[in-house]
Parts: sequence; C-alpha cells; structure tokens
Amino acid sequence: MSHLPTVRGRLTERRELSELTWLRVGGPADWLFQPADVDDLRQFLRDLPQDMPVFPMGVGSNLIVRDGGLRAVVIRLGRGFNDISVEGTRVTAGAAALDAHVARKAADAGVDLTFLRTIPGSIGGAVRMNAGCYGSYVADVFRSASIVTRTGELRELAAKDLNFAYRHTDFPEGAVLVSATFEGSAGDPESLNSRMEAQLKKRDETQPTRDRSAGSTFRNPAGYSSTGREDDVHDLKAWKVIDEAGMRGARRGGAQMSEKHSNFLINAGGATAADLEGLGEDVRKKVYETSGITLEWEIMRVGDPLTD
Repeated sequence: MSHLPTVRGRLTERRELSELTWLRVGGPADWLFQPADVDDLRQFLRDLPQDMPVFPMGVGSNLIVRDGGLRAVVIRLGRGFNDISVEGTRVTAGAAALDAHVARKAADAGVDLTFLRTIPGSIGGAVRMNAGCYGSYVADVFRSASIVTRTGELRELAAKDLNFAYRHTDFPEGAVLVSATFEGSAGDPESLNSRMEAQLKKRDETQPTRDRSAGSTFRNPAGYSSTGREDDVHDLKAWKVIDEAGMRGARRGGAQMSEKHSNFLINAGGATAADLEGLGEDVRKKVYETSGITLEWEIMRVGDPLTD
C-alpha cells in the first residue's frame, strides 16, 4: 500500500464488488476507498498517482461489474456523505443519501421531490444520470452540486456546467460528487406522502421489485429534449419493442428478462456478469432484427471480462 496515500477512512485491496451491487455479480476492484469525510477524500485524490484510474460508485443499483473486476480505485461514499437538510423549499443531500430517503424527508417538510421515491440508488447517481420518472427529472429541480475533482479541489457546479440530457450529464472525468441541492415546489406533507404511496403501489404491481435487478435495462427509443424530457411525439417504449421481438422471459445462464416487465434484466439465480450482459446483447440483436431499432443500455457496464 506504500504507493497509495495515507487515509483516515477505509482502503481495501482486491475488494469483491459483487457484494456491493444489486445484481450481485462482478469481480474485485484493485482498491476500494471509503473516505471518512470530504477532507479525507480531497487529500486522497490530490495525492493519488495521476495514472491510477478512479471509479466513483454509489449503491450499485444501476451497474454491472464484469467478472474480471475493475482495474481502478473504486470510491464509495458512506455515512459521512448521507446528510439531508431542508431550508424552505431547498433540499441539500449528501451523495450517499438514498433517493427514497430524500423524497420522504422532503415530503415531511412540505417539499415536492416525490418523483425520487421510486428511483433506486443514491443522490450521486441520480444527478450524474439525470434520473427521472412520472414526467419529472433531476434537471427540473437541480440547483447546484459540490464535487471533488481528480486533483483534490472542492468545486461547485451549476446546471449549465452539467448540460443535462436524457440519462446523461457532462460530469468531469474522475471527479466525485459529494452533495447536491434541489428546489422543489411547496406541498402538503400528507398529500405528498399519499402520492408516494400510490407510486410505490403502482411500481410493485408493474415491476419485479422482489427480484434481483438493476432497474430498467435499456433506454426508451424515443426523442428527448435538451433537458432530458421525453418527446411525447415519439412514444416508443423499450419494453414494447422487446415484447414484439419475443424476448420477454428470455434466458441465458442464470440471467433472465423479467416475465413481469420485459425491460428488467434479473439475476434469476447464479448468473454471472457475462450471462447478464450477454443476454442484454441478445435482446439488442433480436430487437434490431425485428424492428430496426438499436436499444441503448441504461445499465452501466464496467470492468474486464473474466479470462482463462
């Protein structure tokens, strides 16, 4: 460990990432760093050799780590980065705060961030991927974010710096988001909580929430505005073209396209990352053959395949 900076948090060599992702697949990271606080993170990134890749990782809800693992320092934020505060209609949350927790705390304070309630994952990933549902997106409520750059500088970003698009932001390479501030509209706490309960009920009725998945597998093949809002003129849905290709319930090894919602890739038991990614590619190929549409992955895939 002599070539790595001294830290106050936890620095673990050859950490298995399968234990940290919702799909429970993937090989080890060269290193896993869990910083104690922002200063610990700043000093680590400042002193880390510049040729060592860095991969910020949330709760692994939208991620396939390949079976050969990740040749990088994975940075995973924990308890020192999950505070949530509300001032008026502004909500500031640490990057490690779960989206659902932010939505609930905001609602209890009379602030409408209800769309976050059913989005799996944490605030860091939600900002980076411009997460959204029910017609609302992070871009609609985002005000600012604090990041630590690869050189250890603490910086503030505004919406114009991120160039929000559909499931995408122009996030600085190697930087780690540590907190974000949102502004929602004012609302009645009881009404906001009731709305979230209805959203949860609908989600559980239509999605395989009891299975091991990573949320939606593919982006909807539609047009989108520059802020990431769906263009209603092009109302194609990924699940529909997957169904039309006959791939609902398709399997490869321990991987399966859910029978309940065909745009959900699940680990049905004993799947490898290669099974999951391979099945996803099978689906993309079949959809293209039957409709001429090229589906784009929404799940991030990282790391190296397993070699003999």
